[in-house]
Amino acid sequence: MNRGESDRIHALSGGLHRLARTEIAANEDSQVMKPETSTGKAHVTLSEYESKRRLARYDIPIVREELATSFTGALEAMHRIGFPVALKGCGAGLAHKTERGIVELNLSTDTAVKQAYQRIVERAAQQVDGVLVQEMVVGRRELICGLTRDDQFGPCVMLGLGGIFVEAIRDVVFRVAPIEVRDACEMMDELKGRALFAAFRGEQAVDRETLARVLVSLGRIGIEEPDVVSVDINPLIVRDGMPIAVDALVVLCSSEVA
Repeated sequence: MNRGESDRIHALSGGLHRLARTEIAANEDSQVMKPETSTGKAHVTLSEYESKRRLARYDIPIVREELATSFTGALEAMHRIGFPVALKGCGAGLAHKTERGIVELNLSTDTAVKQAYQRIVERAAQQVDGVLVQEMVVGRRELICGLTRDDQFGPCVMLGLGGIFVEAIRDVVFRVAPIEVRDACEMMDELKGRALFAAFRGEQAVDRETLARVLVSLGRIGIEEPDVVSVDINPLIVRDGMPIAVDALVVLCSSEVA
């Protein structure tokens, strides 16, 4: 890396860390990086389900899940996915799901699913398109990654420690899109908590190649889909070494909502 490249990266890191300090929310239901742009265009937040469908187009690994619009549909989904499952209220722009009591975890019986489904529908009122039935993904390591558009730098890819670590440590790194696998690997190595990518408490080392592809794909979204304002994946849980997007939100310009 030459001196010019080094200076550019330091300037980028400083500018985007200032952005991150004000825009990365602390909890799992308010996690979108909300970039301030000079366009003045209104933004639309896709539902969690539609956000993940968008990411799946780029081969980003997502949790197994189905969108149910009835209790019967939720029950059928649970048996296809296998229990235990999580149920989550799902709708465009729906935030603070945990605080609103529309997330139910570790459901293993038909009765538990029925009762959870009823509670979610009652608490969410008319603000949900359906209820997500999602496999429970268990892993001790959580990451956060995403895409944001900065007025100065344009589309930028972010990687950091997720879950409870986001607010406490703020261990995040950025690169201007597009990025290559080499750039993605450098991002991993620049995190203060990079030791967590190695074998950890009996768990396998993180599959760096898969994680690198996730970051490269986020950069591609930033270049290929200019109407995508931001992408937020939190948490990206590491299970058996493989990173899996468990929750995600995509923000679009209001002119593009498909």
